Amino acid sequence: MSTPDAPQVPGGTEACEILHVDMDAFFVSVEVLDAPSLAGKPVIVGGTGARGVVASCTYEARAYGIHSAMSSYEARRRCPHAVFVEGRYDRYAETSERLHCVLLRFTPLIEPVALDEAFLDVSGARRLIGSPPVIAECIRGAVLEELGLSCCVGVARTKLLAKLASRAAKPVPSPRGNRPGPGVVVVAPSDELSFLHPLPIKALWGVGPATARRLEGLGVMTVGDLAAIPDEALRMLLGSANGRRLATLANGEDDRPVEGLRETKSVGHEETFAVDLRDPESLHRHVVRMADGVASRLREADLRGRTITLKVRHPDRSTISRSQTLQSATDSARAIAAVAGALLCSVEVSRGVRLLGVSLSALARGSAMSRQLSFETSFETVSGTGLRHWFVPGELSGADPGGDRDALVEREAAWEEVEAAVTQIRVRYGRSAVSSAALVGPDGISVKRWGDARWGPSGSAR
Repeated sequence: MSTPDAPQVPGGTEACEILHVDMDAFFVSVEVLDAPSLAGKPVIVGGTGARGVVASCTYEARAYGIHSAMSSYEARRRCPHAVFVEGRYDRYAETSERLHCVLLRFTPLIEPVALDEAFLDVSGARRLIGSPPVIAECIRGAVLEELGLSCCVGVARTKLLAKLASRAAKPVPSPRGNRPGPGVVVVAPSDELSFLHPLPIKALWGVGPATARRLEGLGVMTVGDLAAIPDEALRMLLGSANGRRLATLANGEDDRPVEGLRETKSVGHEETFAVDLRDPESLHRHVVRMADGVASRLREADLRGRTITLKVRHPDRSTISRSQTLQSATDSARAIAAVAGALLCSVEVSRGVRLLGVSLSALARGSAMSRQLSFETSFETVSGTGLRHWFVPGELSGADPGGDRDALVEREAAWEEVEAAVTQIRVRYGRSAVSSAALVGPDGISVKRWGDARWGPSGSAR
C-alpha cells in the first residue's frame, strides 16, 4: 500500500504506538452515503416518536446544539426542519464489519469499542508501513476509498490520550458552516500534559455528571486542576480506588494495553414502546418476537446459553428483571420464548410496560456445549417456577410429563430440526422469509432485527 508523506508532528512520536480510529457521525454518514440527496442537510438518525432519542446527526444538525442521546422531541424543537431517519442497526453493523476488515490490514491488534470506533496497537506495523502518524493517514485514506466514509485518528502513547486526540481531530460544527478538523492529531510524549491539562474534567474516563458536579463545586474545572490536588485529598473525596485512578489519568498515565476481540457475554433484544402496554397477550407476542431474534443471532454466532433474563421497565422508569438458569444450553427460539413468557407471568403488567427485553447469557460456543435443551430436561429445570403452562405445547398443556416422556422428548427433537431448517431458509432468503405463526400480523411477518427500536419507538406499538 502507498504511504503518504508524513504529517508535520513533534519529534518522539515513535513511542506513540496506540491509535484510536473514530468514524465521523457514523450512523448518519451511512444514511447520507445510501441517500446522497440528504447531503448538506441537518439529518438525525434515531427514534422519531415521543420517547425517541438521537443516535447520530450530521454536523449541520450539530450546529443547532443537537447531539447524541438528546431526546428527539428536544432535537425537533431546536431544528424543526431537521430530517429524521429511523436507524438501520443491521446496516451499520455490516459497514462496521467492512471497517474492521480494513483495519486488520494494518494490524491484528484491534480492540473494538463500538461499531464506529476502535483502538489499534501498530507497534508491529512500523517497519512495513511507516511511523504511527503515517499509518494513521494511511488508515484514513483506505477507509475513505473503500467505504466512502471519513474517520478521525488519534495517535498517542496511551489509550486515554489517543481517544482524546481523535476527538480533537474532528470537524467543528458552526452555524456559519462546519470547520474541517485536522483528521489526525498526534500527541507526542513531550506534549502530553500540555494537551491534557487544559481539557475539562469530563474528558477523563470515569468522570460522570455526579463526580463532575462534586469536583466543580470545589473549583476543579480542568484536568490540570484535578492533577494539582494531592492524591490523599482526592482519595478522601472520591474514594480510594476512584481517586487513585483519576489521579493517575490526570497525569497522563494509562497502562491499559490494546486488547483483542472479547468474548460475547450475552445476546439480547429490548424495545421501548410508543405507548405503555398492559395487555398480557400483546406483551407475550413481543416476547416471542424478541426470543426469535435472540435465537437467530445465537445460531449465526454458533453460541448457546443457559440463563434467560426478562427485563421490564414500568412507566415510572422503575426496572425489574427476572432470570432462569437452565440445566442445559439452548439456542432454541421456542425454549427462550417459553421461559421468558413464563417469567413475564410473574410480573405485574397492569401498571404498564414501557420497555421489554429478552436476553440470554452464560454463553459458550455450540461445539463446547450439549446441542440442545431437551424437553425432558427443560421441564424438570423449570418445574416449580410457574413455567409449566408456557413450556408444554398447547395440546399437551394438561398432560402429565411423567406419562409419556419419550413422546415429549421426541417431539422436542423434531422442533429442533424445524428451527434448524428455519435458520437455513433465513440465511438463503432473508429473515422475513419464514417465521412462527405468532409473528404473523396484518402487515406480514414481524421479525425482530438486531437494533430495532434501539433509540426509541417511531410509531404506535402493536
